Amino acid sequence: MSASLELGDIFRAAGPAWRSAHAGRLPLQQLKVMSAIEHCRTAALGGHVAACGDCGHWRIAYNSCRNRHCPRCQGNAARTWLAEREADLLPVGYFHVVFTLPARIADIALQNKAVLYALLFQAASETMMTIAADPRHLG
Repeated sequence: MSASLELGDIFRAAGPAWRSAHAGRLPLQQLKVMSAIEHCRTAALGGHVAACGDCGHWRIAYNSCRNRHCPRCQGNAARTWLAEREADLLPVGYFHVVFTLPARIADIALQNKAVLYALLFQAASETMMTIAADPRHLG
């Protein structure tokens, strides 16, 4: 059976060209996350050899990046967290609502996250409360 494709494989294959095409427009934090995922469980992060004392079989186990964004390192923790959140849900229908910013404002938001996102959440909250109070919608 062949190994499945992982995010690190994609980053290693396409990451250099993608970073080059977006040079100067990517936050350092995003570049660090990409790099961590690319190097996760590879020789780049070092490792150790596990050997069987009886048969002499050995294997190399490479170190993980332990980055909180890495699906390989945090996949199990994410699944556990999701199961815990699902247990908190009420047995009712839910709606997923997305509020977006125009591209011109989104560029500003990257530089002023706290201020712009606070305004976005305030506007989204007021909008949802207004719509929910309207008898034509929810009442």
